[in-house]
Amino acid sequence: MEGTSLCLPIVILLMQCSPSVPVTVSTTRHKVEVEEFSDAVLSCLFRTERDPNPRIEWKKKAKEVSFVYYDGRFRGPFEGRATIDGATVTLHKVTQEDAGEYRCEISASLDTVSLGETNVTLNVLVPPQTPSCEVPASVVTGTAVQLRCRDQQSVPPATYSWFKDNKKISNPPRHANATYLINSQTGILEFKAVAKEDSGRYSCLASNGVGSPKMCEGKDMTIEDVNITAIVGGVVVLCLLLLVCGCGGMLLHRNGLLTQGPRGRSFWISQCHGAAHISSQTLHRTDDTSNISYVPPPQEPQDFKHTQSFML
Repeated sequence: MEGTSLCLPIVILLMQCSPSVPVTVSTTRHKVEVEEFSDAVLSCLFRTERDPNPRIEWKKKAKEVSFVYYDGRFRGPFEGRATIDGATVTLHKVTQEDAGEYRCEISASLDTVSLGETNVTLNVLVPPQTPSCEVPASVVTGTAVQLRCRDQQSVPPATYSWFKDNKKISNPPRHANATYLINSQTGILEFKAVAKEDSGRYSCLASNGVGSPKMCEGKDMTIEDVNITAIVGGVVVLCLLLLVCGCGGMLLHRNGLLTQGPRGRSFWISQCHGAAHISSQTLHRTDDTSNISYVPPPQEPQDFKHTQSFML
């Protein structure tokens, strides 16, 4: 009986000195990946020490922190398209705008440690869209060419494969001396020097492991030989033009048509009642004729008449 009375105070003392259990918050998945327009479940599990009705808040961290769930209801763009069970939130028909980092906060004012939180990252996956393909219609033999394929919408970024005449082009090339390279990350098919056999119909396939791969419509690329005859003909015509211009300039210079005196050249212009002498310095494109000077025509030599007598 005496021993029992001694043990009871010790048990009470241990209970009073035992450490309190603070509010704890956890999640079953710290990283959630779902396809676009499907539902995303952001789990949040908590346990409190004494408070049976803790305050539950969800926030989204971006450039600024915004409320998702606060004061018992959803806020902003989540209003009307999200539900909560305990502290676990389900977002319906998520889009790329919903992707980001979320935080679940539990506030238990009656607990010794009153605040706990956990983070969940949401990635919204987007299947490939039909890629845009850039294929030149005509290329000269021996030139370097790049064919481009790009899908800007897919998440994660797509990888690319090229096809010629509906047959997949091997990547890496099977032969060491192949004249092309394919970058599956950027979607660029590069030819170092195209040849006639590279002519064909090219198409590109984009895939990222989400949904079905998408292919662009095929485009024809024709490889043409260099037209030597046209090039030689063009050079000959150019040389003839230069020769004609040079000879014409020399003839004009020889005839004095390209030289001009310091005071200009004079011209005689026949008119009904005489001739007008006009200086070339006064000839210019204008309606003002005030600067045109009129010079009487030279007098015809008159017959010699004997007016005086003289002696030798």
